[in-house]
Amino acid sequence: MSDIILQMKIKEENGNLFKRCIRKLLASTFILRDKDEKLYAFASRESNRQDISEYLRMIGFDVMVEEKSGVCMLTASEEDEETVGLKRANVVTFTTVQYHLLLVLWKIYLENLGYNEGNFITKGDLIDKIMSYGDIAGKQELSAAFRLFKKYSLINYNENEDGEDMLIQLYPSLQFGWDIPQFEAVVREYVKDESEEPEH
Repeated sequence: MSDIILQMKIKEENGNLFKRCIRKLLASTFILRDKDEKLYAFASRESNRQDISEYLRMIGFDVMVEEKSGVCMLTASEEDEETVGLKRANVVTFTTVQYHLLLVLWKIYLENLGYNEGNFITKGDLIDKIMSYGDIAGKQELSAAFRLFKKYSLINYNENEDGEDMLIQLYPSLQFGWDIPQFEAVVREYVKDESEEPEH
């Protein structure tokens, strides 16, 4: 195993933003242009991105910026992808219900893309959309999923609001919220359920 050497110099005026970016990535995986414009602008600048990347690689992570969608995200470092105990360190395992909800949210995000500034849906419309796919989630499961999705910057809403008119903002990070093997398992299960339905 090679020695770990870290030599970097962060300008004093950038120190606070650097720390905030690192903490934000470790806490919620994503920094979004739509949500944290100042942090995103800092993290997406090439020289800053290299510093952040160098720092994160010390603990087995890296940073990737998807400029088209305005998403900066924490990823596993290529050097440590096969290292036991580090590979899945930043992967949240969603329940099957949460994956179904993510699929619905991603579909709505794509349907609304480009119509308005920001991508919003009311809670009532979202619940109607979810119900159109069957009995996916109960009220408690839905609330727990919303809290989790908000924590990881996949959606946003005002926690002090409630009711059908509450606005939920959908973020482009939804497209990166998948653990591919788990996603494939959920899709296989969904396709199996569909094929087992009796014909009318």
